[in-house]
Amino acid sequence: MKKLKNIYKNLPAFLKNKYILAPMMMIIWMVFFDSHNWIKQNRLQSEIKDLQEKKEFYQSEIKKDSIALHDLTNNPLTQEKIAREKYLMKKENEDIIVIIDADE
Repeated sequence: MKKLKNIYKNLPAFLKNKYILAPMMMIIWMVFFDSHNWIKQNRLQSEIKDLQEKKEFYQSEIKKDSIALHDLTNNPLTQEKIAREKYLMKKENEDIIVIIDADE
């Protein structure tokens, strides 16, 4: 008990004032201990920002893929190019030579 009294005596006068002490305790409570504390809110805001960036990225990817799909379904030259490059298809009187790098 004497230790607490010594600590209380050594406190500055403004910390002994109940009108200063109550808002300080409220701020400390809201920053660290509340269920919607400041630390958690900052973490959630950064997560929201990351998710919005991912959303924008995926929307741009969807746009590019839908353009490529439209081109692939409607353009016979693109269909032939993909068939030859990706699936190694050929015309009837044609020979295909596949060159593979030694690094691969």
